[in-house]
Amino acid sequence: MRNEIRRLREDAGLSQAALAEALNVSRQTVNSLETGRYDPSLPLAFAVARYFRTTIEEIFHDEA
Repeated sequence: MRNEIRRLREDAGLSQAALAEALNVSRQTVNSLETGRYDPSLPLAFAVARYFRTTIEEIFHDEA
């Protein structure tokens, strides 16, 4: 699954650690999300979308 987390984070001027703190996850989780090694749980996907004031569909792209 592709996602726009890295672009959104960088556009907002945030470090991985700062985003992780805001989402109450580890920096490693943010890194794994950005690199596509980890697909988020639904609650985490909603939290990311709320944080960036957008929709899940705008952030996460199904490659199927």
